[in-house]
Amino acid sequence: MRTSTRRSRRLSALAVAAALTTGLLAGCAEDSDDPSGSNEGGGNANGKTTLTVGTFGVFGYKQAGLYDEYMKLHPDITIKENVTTRTDVYWPKTLTRLQAGSGTDDIQAIEVGNVTEAVQTQGDKFVDLGKDVDKSQWLDWKNAQATTADGKLIGLGTDIGPMAICYRKDLFQKAGLETDRTKLAEQWKGDWGKYVDLGKQYMEKAPKGTKFVDSASSVYNAVLNGESERYYDKDGNVVWDKSAGVKKAWNVSMEVATSDMSAKLKQFDKPWDQGYANGTFATVACPAWMIGYIQEKSGDSGKGKWDVAAAPTASNWGGSFIGVPTASKHQKEAVELAKWLTAPEQQAKVFAKQASFPSTPSAYSGLKPATETQAFFSDAPITEIFSASAETIPTQIFGVKDQPINTAINDIGILQVEQKGASPDEGWDAASEEIKDVLGQ
Repeated sequence: MRTSTRRSRRLSALAVAAALTTGLLAGCAEDSDDPSGSNEGGGNANGKTTLTVGTFGVFGYKQAGLYDEYMKLHPDITIKENVTTRTDVYWPKTLTRLQAGSGTDDIQAIEVGNVTEAVQTQGDKFVDLGKDVDKSQWLDWKNAQATTADGKLIGLGTDIGPMAICYRKDLFQKAGLETDRTKLAEQWKGDWGKYVDLGKQYMEKAPKGTKFVDSASSVYNAVLNGESERYYDKDGNVVWDKSAGVKKAWNVSMEVATSDMSAKLKQFDKPWDQGYANGTFATVACPAWMIGYIQEKSGDSGKGKWDVAAAPTASNWGGSFIGVPTASKHQKEAVELAKWLTAPEQQAKVFAKQASFPSTPSAYSGLKPATETQAFFSDAPITEIFSASAETIPTQIFGVKDQPINTAINDIGILQVEQKGASPDEGWDAASEEIKDVLGQ
């Protein structure tokens, strides 16, 4: 495999961006990493059993008071959370410990971008949780992501990232477009191409200094995350260059990248944040966890100007699981804690604290966004919109190298077209070279 300093820097930069994204899926990180390098649980001097929970970012369990609540219900249990802020540090460290059969936490979090690797290469290192839970509590496609070929469920679903379109209704009005969320959703229903067509209409009368969408990559990922087949087929074969889902997402994103409707911003970079504050783009494909981010970055000037409409098709960006390694010295107790933390009632409590959207449908009817969030997004029925998306998302096929393939297409292919003026064919060829490098071809 060819390696280079240039490529290493690119992948390193992406890892940081991926870590930020994942941190947003679970909230803003504020706990410290475990400096000891040892996550062994055990017994306290007072006879209590200590259970360790390994997470990345902030899952919200501590912040929502769930650990304290569980310990009150189970006086013989003490819970210690070991947090690694960055996923690019967390997952390799976790893999090493799983493979060694020691040093793991009693419960380990697994991000959706890593769950296929866990299922395919570490399935025997996790307890089969399917024997201890009612699997119907979770969305079918969420269970499927954490299920091995022989039917073993290695992780219980925490949050998910159902998609919607967040838009500035004040900018839409100035451009002479429909502002009603229900009518807008009908205009582009079922077809991302119609969303792009609306972008062309927006640009005809766009308020000065504004664009229709933040980036072509945003559109690419929104389209792709609604497709079952992405970079791998159901048999685990790499099909990124033949995938109908990738082709559809690429073609739609190229319409955006080669037009004047994109602000050409890289998500999670500082200029993107400033774009919210300055109102420089009118729409963004927003998973549920991005609601809080938009509210924070837009500030008071955006209150009541943003609205939310259903996306053209249901799609999902993000989400995690928690599993119990077979190396845990307290498997029975860890399984009980994992079941309790991911039960619908607890997922609803985490949503109320930090808007992590539950993967358990029975929780949806009782979900209520914070009053200030509701007002910020023009009293949009946020819960209903994301719930409807969550229940119709197709089961997505992920592969071991899913993340670096996606990175190459977004951070090399699309950016070259959008920011450097390359043709779509040149952008695809540049991404292809990087992907073949990653795959060792």
